[in-house]
Amino acid sequence: MKKLILTLSAFMVLGLFSVATAQIKTPAASPTAKITQNVGLTDVTVEYSRPSVKGRTIFGGLVPFGEMWRTGANKNTIVTFSAPVKIGGTDLKAGSYSLFTVPGQSEWEIIFYTDTENWGVPQTWDATKEAVRFKVKSEAFPMNIESFMIDLGDLTNDGLTFGIGWEKTWVSFPIKLTTDEVVTAAITKTMAGPSGDDFYAAGRYYFEAGKDLKQAYDWIHKSNEMDGKEPKFWKLRQESLVLAALGKYKDAVAVAERSKTLAVEAKNKDYERMNTDSIAEWKKKM
Repeated sequence: MKKLILTLSAFMVLGLFSVATAQIKTPAASPTAKITQNVGLTDVTVEYSRPSVKGRTIFGGLVPFGEMWRTGANKNTIVTFSAPVKIGGTDLKAGSYSLFTVPGQSEWEIIFYTDTENWGVPQTWDATKEAVRFKVKSEAFPMNIESFMIDLGDLTNDGLTFGIGWEKTWVSFPIKLTTDEVVTAAITKTMAGPSGDDFYAAGRYYFEAGKDLKQAYDWIHKSNEMDGKEPKFWKLRQESLVLAALGKYKDAVAVAERSKTLAVEAKNKDYERMNTDSIAEWKKKM
C-alpha cells in the first residue's frame, strides 16, 4: 500500500508539473505574419510563418533544390484576393490559394493551389487543384535576409509585385489586377444613365408610396421601353396599375393584356389571374 501511495504521489507531482509547464508561453520558432495590402480596388492578404536562417544553408540545404516547398513554415502560406487577378498569364478568381514553390538554383516554379487546408505539401498532389503554375528567375540578394519574408510592392492601380526573400535569394513576379476593367465598366454604366431596373424601382416606389403618379408612370413606362423586345410581364403589370390609378382604364387594359399574354407564356398562373381580374374590373369603368 505504501508503495502504491508513493507511486500515486509521483504521478500527481508529474501531473502538476505538466499543467504548470503548459501555461508557460515561449516564442515561436517561426512567428506567424499577416499582411493585407489594398491596391487599386483589390485587397491582397498573405498569411504565413517566418522561419529564420540561424546560420544554416537554406536553398540547396534546408530547402532542397527541385523539391516542392510549402514556402514558409508550419501551415501553408495562404494568399487571398478580394477580386479576380491575373498571375503568370492565367486568370484567377477571387478567393484564397495556398502558395507552393519549387526552388532551383536559377529558376523557381510558382504554384497557386486551390486547396488551402493542408499542413505543408499535400501527401497526394492533385494537379487539377493547380490554379496556375509558372516559372520565374531567382536573383541573388546583396545582403542576408535573416527571416523569411513576403513583400507586396511596386503598387499601381493595375498591379503589384509579389516578392519572396530569404537568405540571399530573391524571387518576384507581377500580379495584374482588374481595376481598369471595373472602373471603365462603372464609368460607362454611370455615364449612360440609369438602367431599366433603376427606372422600374423608382417608379414602383413612387406608386406604392402614393407620391407623384405621373412621375411613377413615366419611369415605369421608360423601363418597359428599355426592355424593348424582351418585355417583363411583372413590369407591364405595374405599368397597368399606375395607369388605372391615373384613371386611364383603356390604356391600363391594353398594357394588362400584354402582361397577361407574357404571363401565360411563362406559365405564371398568379400574374395571369391578377391580370384577368383587373382587365374585367377596368373594362367596367371604361
